[in-house]
Amino acid sequence: MKVSLRSDFMYPDFAVVDPEIMVSMPTELTASTGVDALTHLLETFVSNQSNPFIDMFCREGMKRISQSLETAYFNGSDLNALEDMAMASLLGGMALANVKLGAVHGFAGPVGGMFPAPHGVVCARFLPAVMEMNIAALMRQNSDISKFDEIAKILTQNELAVAEDGIVWVKNLVQKLKIASLSSFGITSKDFAELAAKAKNSSSMKGNPVVLNDEELIFILEKSV
Repeated sequence: MKVSLRSDFMYPDFAVVDPEIMVSMPTELTASTGVDALTHLLETFVSNQSNPFIDMFCREGMKRISQSLETAYFNGSDLNALEDMAMASLLGGMALANVKLGAVHGFAGPVGGMFPAPHGVVCARFLPAVMEMNIAALMRQNSDISKFDEIAKILTQNELAVAEDGIVWVKNLVQKLKIASLSSFGITSKDFAELAAKAKNSSSMKGNPVVLNDEELIFILEKSV
């Protein structure tokens, strides 16, 4: 089991966010933590607990990541790109401290507890399928998907983009960044039922924009692993 440790005593008096310390980061760590930062911003933006104040953080953070994550990955000495990523990471942390996340992190906890898979890798692999399922589930309920349309516009930097374009953009990003497959950490279809059950009861799942049933959770696993 992987759980969060939280306490008011864990808050620092101040934090130094310095992009220069990221210059020596291995590229695979830049990739996985970068997509994790994107996931923090994206999930809180569409969370059922979202609010206009936190949405401002999310928009700014997703914009910076869309412009700079690939550059930071392919050129780890580009300080402008690293500064964007550092700011985006900070904004994502501020967002998730105030708004619950969603199904990606609902799965990330159980997967991280059962397998030696890095958290960022797990988030990267689950994010496209969770986006796809959330959009489909919301549309079946005739619910609003305008925030997913807005995500697509921010990520693609195209004002004509719609929700599905956001899914494609994230899939392509994960491929470009060469994120490891989850099967490489030993996850197989035999684990799906247990992972779905644990994810369903996770704290993060309570922030997902729509309640997902067992069949939908298994679908996400099939698409992600």
